[in-house]
Amino acid sequence: MNADKRIPLHDLQKITNDFSEHSRIGRGGYGDVYKGVYNGREIAVKLLHVDTLRGLDDQLFKNEVGNLLKAEHPNIVQLVGYCYETRNIYVDNNGANDFSQRIYKIICFEYLQGGSLDRRLYDHSFAPNWSTRYNIIKGICEGLNFLHKCKRRILHLDLKPANILLDSSMEPNVADFGLSRLFTQTHTHVTEKIIGTQKYMPPEFIKDHIISPKNDVFSVGVVMIEIMTGPTGYSNSFEMGDLAQLRGQVIDNWKNKINATSKYPLEESNQMETCIDTAMRCVEPDRNSRPTIAEVLDILNKTETHIPKRQV
Repeated sequence: MNADKRIPLHDLQKITNDFSEHSRIGRGGYGDVYKGVYNGREIAVKLLHVDTLRGLDDQLFKNEVGNLLKAEHPNIVQLVGYCYETRNIYVDNNGANDFSQRIYKIICFEYLQGGSLDRRLYDHSFAPNWSTRYNIIKGICEGLNFLHKCKRRILHLDLKPANILLDSSMEPNVADFGLSRLFTQTHTHVTEKIIGTQKYMPPEFIKDHIISPKNDVFSVGVVMIEIMTGPTGYSNSFEMGDLAQLRGQVIDNWKNKINATSKYPLEESNQMETCIDTAMRCVEPDRNSRPTIAEVLDILNKTETHIPKRQV
């Protein structure tokens, strides 16, 4: 890991008031996130849970730091620094004086004022116009395409709204690389462990533990649907086995909104229909029927031809 990015533990304890509840801005399965100011800049400080029983935390930490160091892109969250330190802590063990080792594994990244996409999707006033929703979809695909096109391809493997952060301009940043892996360009892999959020996992991963770039494509398809429908749209339609009906609902709902708010209703309506149709292709049960993320991006780019750039 890059020594230039190392931040001393005592500095992080100071700016988060020793990781106080008052400084905490988020909680997750693998760690808590705190807000602080470091060198005059607001940063998010993710303190990973120490999980020696599962033996995952070391690898999660190395994966996230390593991949963030490699990933410099406008739609990838920016790494500010990291900390990996061990401290001896005095403990009273049933009356016996003893010391225990505490390992601190911390990742620091830019603080994004818009928060996580999952929280915003529950807000009925969030991004009422199509162009903002489309920009979020496009930015997520741009970030994912960058990861897939790296010299050693990076698969995210846990893409979901909670791992997409928004800045003050609603520009999305793909985050949380703890489960990601580096792969060569051509291989499909099989893993023994299933880790992540099942709702965003493709069937071949749940059933046969198969990993390929199409895992991320399936996930981005679910995310696209939720951006267009709200956080429960995909789940409700999947449980009822009626994604075709979902398509019709999305089109009717957004056509009404676009006609009421857009200067380019025909063009944006066509773009919206292309987005829902592409999302449906992304969640095909057969991974060979799904497009690549580069193909998804190409499809989206073609929808922008007749819409002025300021509207896209």
